Amino acid sequence: MPLRREVLLGAALLGAPVPTQKEPEVSPAEDLMREHGLLNRLLLAYDECARRLEAGQPAPPELAQAAALIRDFIEGYHEKLEEEFVFPRFRKAKKLVELVDTLQAQHEAGRRVTAALLQAPTPQLLRNSARMYRPHEAREDTELFPAFRELAGEREYRRLGDRFEEREHHLFGEKGFEGKVDEVARIEQALGIHDLAQFTPK
Repeated sequence: MPLRREVLLGAALLGAPVPTQKEPEVSPAEDLMREHGLLNRLLLAYDECARRLEAGQPAPPELAQAAALIRDFIEGYHEKLEEEFVFPRFRKAKKLVELVDTLQAQHEAGRRVTAALLQAPTPQLLRNSARMYRPHEAREDTELFPAFRELAGEREYRRLGDRFEEREHHLFGEKGFEGKVDEVARIEQALGIHDLAQFTPK
């Protein structure tokens, strides 16, 4: 249960006044960047699935689950936000247009790779997806999103944060992003990669 809901429930049970302050706002860039974190966790699942396929093992069922999450949440929601609200502003302002065009082309390439993975997964498709998405999201986080705030203006930037949140809950229900994090955690647990300590160099 999210922390604010726990506070509200505890206050109600104790008969205390319920806090009325609004939950802290999530900026558009923070929203998009935490979704990149979700994608990175899915790419770790791809790495593990590629390792198993290369070792001659059958594709685990979690591979299809991870690919479906990328298709539905990353491609069908996250990338659509970028294409509808972020990329057009740069094109209109004639700023970072070459970068935006490359990012758009990579969105389209990623959708083709995901569709192929859902049909017939191979280690090469999994490696190709990770090889493209990791620099893709890093360039957005370090170049595109910092410039986006200034380009949009403070008032419009805040308004977009509300629009992003509304769409997220419209498409994915009350849990929204947090629900997808739970799904990714279950995939990690099933693949045996959930324990973060295992990635620490010995």
